[in-house]
Amino acid sequence: MAKTKDIKDLTTDELKVRLRNLKEEALNLRLQKATGQLENSARIRQVRRETAQVLTVITAKSPA
Repeated sequence: MAKTKDIKDLTTDELKVRLRNLKEEALNLRLQKATGQLENSARIRQVRRETAQVLTVITAKSPA
């Protein structure tokens, strides 16, 4: 899990790429959970939190 400071240092484009990767990972984790193959259920929560952090930083960096 990334630290908030590391996320804040990324550019907007890097944040968008990271967001896309996190959403992809969340989808894969949901599919694994549905099929009973998920080994680390705590990772779902970590991905959701990191997604929220990235979205918050993107919103803060965007011009109002």
